[in-house]
Amino acid sequence: MIRSFLFLMLLSCSVFSQTLDLRTIESSTIPSDDSLISGKYPFINTGCNRFQFFSEESPNWMYLHDQMSQMIALKDRKLNFYHIGGSHIQADIYTHDFRTFLQTNWPGLNGERGLVFPFGLAKTNNPSNYYFSSPNTWKSYRSVNDHPEDLDYGLTGATIRCADSVITINFKHMRTMVKPPFNKLRIYHNTGAFPYDLNFGGQELLVSETFHHDELGYSEITFTDYIDSLDLQFVKNSESAALLEIYGFELLNELPGITYNAIGINGAGLYTYLGNEHFLRDLKIHPPDLFVFSVGTNDAYTSFGNFRPDVYKNNLESLMKIILSVNPKCALLLTVPNDNQFHGTPNKNTVGQREVIFQLAEEYQMAVWDFYGIMGELGSSITWKKNGLMQGDYVHFTAEGYHLKGKLLIDAFMNYLRAFDELSSH
Repeated sequence: MIRSFLFLMLLSCSVFSQTLDLRTIESSTIPSDDSLISGKYPFINTGCNRFQFFSEESPNWMYLHDQMSQMIALKDRKLNFYHIGGSHIQADIYTHDFRTFLQTNWPGLNGERGLVFPFGLAKTNNPSNYYFSSPNTWKSYRSVNDHPEDLDYGLTGATIRCADSVITINFKHMRTMVKPPFNKLRIYHNTGAFPYDLNFGGQELLVSETFHHDELGYSEITFTDYIDSLDLQFVKNSESAALLEIYGFELLNELPGITYNAIGINGAGLYTYLGNEHFLRDLKIHPPDLFVFSVGTNDAYTSFGNFRPDVYKNNLESLMKIILSVNPKCALLLTVPNDNQFHGTPNKNTVGQREVIFQLAEEYQMAVWDFYGIMGELGSSITWKKNGLMQGDYVHFTAEGYHLKGKLLIDAFMNYLRAFDELSSH
């Protein structure tokens, strides 16, 4: 039964008794971390740590559960997950913990790495689990604050440019236990005729096919064998004055499992992704099965009087519609932003964001991960800071805090699978 919302200034997890109760199954494939976490951090509301549903049925989440179940049982398919946000996601700490779990928990389901961007070459913080290097000089652009007229951003919202006639880029995995090999590479670059030849050094003999999709702005290279690193060279093959623009790389394979794409730009809000001209075009190339929204801190990082919940709602719903236009069966997970402070004061705007998120979750029969409620709601960032989980800006977490967030997300996801196992058995 769908119940109407009581729009109170403060909502707590007690309201969640009105939502669909997805029960935790004791015979889990993994033990729940919630009891261990609540023992170490008693101020965390682990009772909120589950995906909340606001209708009797959630067909997209039922479909995802069915696909997950068949993938685990048959090891015959791939699923594509996206997780977007701002600086929390660009750092790729808790998201990489989730990725590592998804690619190691079920034997034989290694998945693939998916999208990566050379943030280090763009002179900004790069995730620690991979590394790009290049001897060339690059100019970087981010859709958060750079808007040259001749640049159209893609899915990642970031670009690097180089004018050299010979350009070298190297890639390797770093400090990670998941290193899915790849036998197909997509390079997202300039739209139009691509005036570069590609060379792969010692891996050149493994190249079986190269195809340039001029209108879609990417090149696709197929290898005869799996590789786990890149030694890539772009050699200009014409007198063209065009610059090389790189929007990202996608590392693909034919192995069953989950692709987990974490896409984050420091300072990004919903408006940032809506403004990326080729967001929809790029998403269609590799459609999502699950799309996680962890966008909102920057949207509401303003005074209480200046925040416009209606604008936030319109932006979030617009982005949701874009995702569902690519795959109408895609499951959407809406994350309530973490508690934070604006100019030294607890940010009350997060309450308004949560109300909007609940409304849209009910309307679209999607799920919510209420991290605001898990933290302890308004002012809880102070407690997290005192316990070494949050940085002094009361916005970002420490490494320990991000890893804790990863554990909570893993546990919530597994509780969802167990609960839907129970539902499907009746």
